[in-house]
Amino acid sequence: MLRSSSSDRLSRSRSLAASFATVLTLIAISVAPAEARRGHHHHRGDSAKRATAARSQAASDPIVGEHRGFSAIVVDANSGRTLYSRSEHELRHPASVTKVMTLYLLFEQIERGRLRLDSPLMISQHAAAQAPSKLGLRPGQTISVDNAIKAVVTKSANDIACAIAENVAGDEHTFAQMMTRKAHSLGMRNTNYENASGLPDPNQVTTAYDLAILGRAIQDRFPRYYRYFSTPSFAYNGALHRNHNHLLGQVEGMDGIKTGYTRASGFNLLTSVRRRGRHIVAVVMGGKTGYARDRAMAGLIEEHIDGGSSVRTAEAITEDPRAAQAQQRLAEERAQRAERAAERARAVAERMAYAEPQESLVDQTPEPFVRRQPPPVPSADIPQRESVETPAVRPAYVSGGQNRPASKSASGNDKGRRGATPVSARDGSTTVGARKLDVTTVSTTPSAIRGATAKSQLGKADVGRPSRAGWMIQIGATDDREKANQLLSRARSQLQGFPPTATAFTEKVQKGSETLYRARFAGLEENTAQSACAALKRSGFACFTTKN
Repeated sequence: MLRSSSSDRLSRSRSLAASFATVLTLIAISVAPAEARRGHHHHRGDSAKRATAARSQAASDPIVGEHRGFSAIVVDANSGRTLYSRSEHELRHPASVTKVMTLYLLFEQIERGRLRLDSPLMISQHAAAQAPSKLGLRPGQTISVDNAIKAVVTKSANDIACAIAENVAGDEHTFAQMMTRKAHSLGMRNTNYENASGLPDPNQVTTAYDLAILGRAIQDRFPRYYRYFSTPSFAYNGALHRNHNHLLGQVEGMDGIKTGYTRASGFNLLTSVRRRGRHIVAVVMGGKTGYARDRAMAGLIEEHIDGGSSVRTAEAITEDPRAAQAQQRLAEERAQRAERAAERARAVAERMAYAEPQESLVDQTPEPFVRRQPPPVPSADIPQRESVETPAVRPAYVSGGQNRPASKSASGNDKGRRGATPVSARDGSTTVGARKLDVTTVSTTPSAIRGATAKSQLGKADVGRPSRAGWMIQIGATDDREKANQLLSRARSQLQGFPPTATAFTEKVQKGSETLYRARFAGLEENTAQSACAALKRSGFACFTTKN
């Protein structure tokens, strides 16, 4: 009995070894180029061509981010138990495995009835300009949702992934934010997306653990559409595109799902295998070659598939909106801090007033002002001109205050206060040229700013500043009014759909010894001002909102 038992164990061991060797042989065949199987007499020339092509591709694929090494995980999808893991929580670049989340959001749109499989997706100039691998459609062309899914699964087409993002969310950046929120709601806490395709970006990161969650979630959530991930090939416009997952059809029970590669990520693979009632989801990231990645994945599958449960006990992975909201708040806070720091840096470097506090032009408490030196009284033989002294008022900021009476002169009268000649200040307001003027608070009202004297000093844009309450957006402050006007014109011309109710104007202000001209738009509602400012920032303008 003992001898027979030992013989059986040895026989089973040899059988497993033979099966594993067969799998590896099949993998080697599947990843070997077709030219290498055509005949020995072509071997040397084809090898040289492949080496040249590989060097060319490496040169055209700059490393963006950091290659962090190998990581992997095998999860029993029936029980939720981890069967194997290595560096599974360390950050890695997902590369084209990103497209699994892209399709997750697309499947949501189909399920909600917002898109159908025959709905056309428009190709934009931005989508058409994506780097290969891509399908190569031109701007203005369309592709059906059904063909788009197949192109992403098989060809891993970056242009089609971008087109999906734009047709769903309007632009790829917004779609990437949706992807990140969805990831966090699923429990993928260490994942962040910057684009829909997986093209190199140092901030596009995930972990093997997170990808295993995604691989399980997309099957639980969309069993009807998950079948696309087992598509072996896709014919389109006379070209046949084969699935990049070479283990499909080679490893028993594999039903998907996605490969990925950039120089920074290495060779990645997310797979799902169902065999004899067992179901595992496995991830390999950072492989040195496609063959090494596939060999590692096949080995992990064969080693751990029998260790999984044959009975489903794990609950389906569901979304938790609270987790996504918490992550979103943290991300927004970080973005706001970074934006404020950048604005302060620009203000110092460019001497621009982008980080000024928001001040109301009406109903504001007057601010104290202490004059160190009185302005000179204009002489009769000297032509009046704009004062070079620091003005005693800041009409762009303060209103509603009262002047305190000046101390009486030696003769006991207050002609120095009542009889002095007004002198135009540099910001278009007026002040009094008394020699001994004790002022603690000085202010002007909006009506004074719009008075005849102010109109003679301000340009047309300043006179047209709306007086009614509302919201304004400021896109910059320069030392020249013409530059400010040019900035306003450029903002309105470059931003499509700019609010038609926005009134452009420049506002002259004094900051110490420096005169600045604010470039502003007024006459907006709060929500309109916020959205317009956000759009301006995406177009490269510095911007903030303030109440009028």
